[in-house]
Amino acid sequence: MKKHRFVLSVCIMLTIVFPIYAMGATKERPLTVYAYDSFSGDWGPGSEIVAAFEAKYSIPVEVISAGDGLEMLTRVIGEQAHPYADLVVGISDEMASRAYAADIFEPYHSSALGEIPSFLHFDDQERLLPFDYGNFAFIVDSEVIEESQWPHSLEDLTNPQFRKKVILIDPRTSSVGLGLLLWTIGVYGEEGYLTWWEAMKDQTLTITDGWSSAYGLFTEGEAPLVLSYTTSPVYHYTYEDSTRFKALIFEEGHQATIEGVGILRSSKRKEEARLFVDFLLTEAQLPIAIANSMYPANMKTALTKAFDYAPKPDLSLRIESEVIEQNLDRWLDEWTEVMSR
Repeated sequence: MKKHRFVLSVCIMLTIVFPIYAMGATKERPLTVYAYDSFSGDWGPGSEIVAAFEAKYSIPVEVISAGDGLEMLTRVIGEQAHPYADLVVGISDEMASRAYAADIFEPYHSSALGEIPSFLHFDDQERLLPFDYGNFAFIVDSEVIEESQWPHSLEDLTNPQFRKKVILIDPRTSSVGLGLLLWTIGVYGEEGYLTWWEAMKDQTLTITDGWSSAYGLFTEGEAPLVLSYTTSPVYHYTYEDSTRFKALIFEEGHQATIEGVGILRSSKRKEEARLFVDFLLTEAQLPIAIANSMYPANMKTALTKAFDYAPKPDLSLRIESEVIEQNLDRWLDEWTEVMSR
């Protein structure tokens, strides 16, 4: 779950820019950060983190909302000839191989990496450093569907009782949507995953481009089931004192995701970028965990009571990024063909 109470200023071209604090007049270009929409948007932790970083270091920061994870990576790769950003927040392990192939990130061994457990270190060259992690899950509105009727597996979601009651997300434009696609491949294999998607066409109210729009429709009551994270209830308990929305744990396991931050090779402000990465991996961990409703990568982070309502699955599923890179275009083509006919 990726929400935040602070309101951000919205600039032209749908670009979100955070105000500059405690810096005085300067002609120097600010440290420029590309971040996915739910990090930098109204519900995200971006504004709080940037304000704290600027107050500590007097380094101006501009955070630009660059779409969902896949859109953001595509944008950065496309800008290689004329780079704009200094670092990128939110490239997940599923997308890592595509980033490595483009050779856009500078290795950086942050001193904070020693506080992050080894199972989260998905890049041995340290081009992308993990800052949070979680598992994809379906969230249910417990005031609409009573507990005795909750689904307990992906297969249960195809039951007629859930017709037009599920909100999904497009895997071509969203890392969360991609997470579900990989989840179904992990559970059903390549020989069976499209059968599940075919069955879900009748179950799906809508397929949105990104997580924010999907979760917004869910909380507005458009449908009682939505794709999100096991940690999504953290937000509702923290900011609404509510346990209405529950994460469903499925018997076959849940696709895991690790989100990383990377410094672009083209950056002219690598020293400041390293400071921002270090800050993200230390002092910013709790704000990220609460607002993103993900687990912090830094194990020294003291979690709040809200995380008691974020169940952990018994089994985490992962597909190696190299396998994803080799097959992703084909999987997306197959998915598009099934869902469009």
